Amino acid sequence: MQKAITTQIGALALGSMLLFAAGAIAQTGDAGHDHSHDHAHEHKDAGRDAIHAGYFEDGQVQDRPLSDWRGDWQSVYPYLRDGTLDPVMAHKAEHGDKSAEEYRAYYETGYKTDIDRIAIEGDRVSFHKGGETISGQYAGDGHEILTYAKGNRGVRYVFRKIAGDEAAPQFIQFSDHRIAPEKADHYHLYWGNDRAALLQEVTNWPTYYPASLDGGQIVAEMMAH
Repeated sequence: MQKAITTQIGALALGSMLLFAAGAIAQTGDAGHDHSHDHAHEHKDAGRDAIHAGYFEDGQVQDRPLSDWRGDWQSVYPYLRDGTLDPVMAHKAEHGDKSAEEYRAYYETGYKTDIDRIAIEGDRVSFHKGGETISGQYAGDGHEILTYAKGNRGVRYVFRKIAGDEAAPQFIQFSDHRIAPEKADHYHLYWGNDRAALLQEVTNWPTYYPASLDGGQIVAEMMAH
């Protein structure tokens, strides 16, 4: 399943927060935004650099297994809130077009979530909110190619719930700046019950790094280049 979808950055700002209740939508963003250029990636060549920046041909895109995102993952939102990511915001300000305070506000919207941990093992995805956990089993539901106003593109990898807790979302969509099978080192995740609506979200993109990393290591990853 593959479609080309044109998304105007900022055209839609769906306000749903991350809730466990059925019907609630939790959304993230992907390669069309400022944050796409601020993560650490091991670029092997110019072609790989271009892909990570969102420039690729349709024929290069391949489906991916859920195992690409296997593991235990933590939200980076608490690190933004407690100031751990302040050096990252200052670094962005030195090289970007916003002040550190403006970048922090941008990421406050982008990273915002109350899902502090996600665990993925086999076909099971578990969402942790404080002391509460819901989980579901998910099967591949194709991928979607999104085209952004500035000309670059991103790929959402979609998985559909086939069993599990009623409150677990019907769909999850990964974005990690990759377009073919490869283990993720971090990702942005969209989840909810409306597949199409999730594809429209461009302002809120909860982001997850390995739970084994501490705040300082995450800062180093984000600032590596």
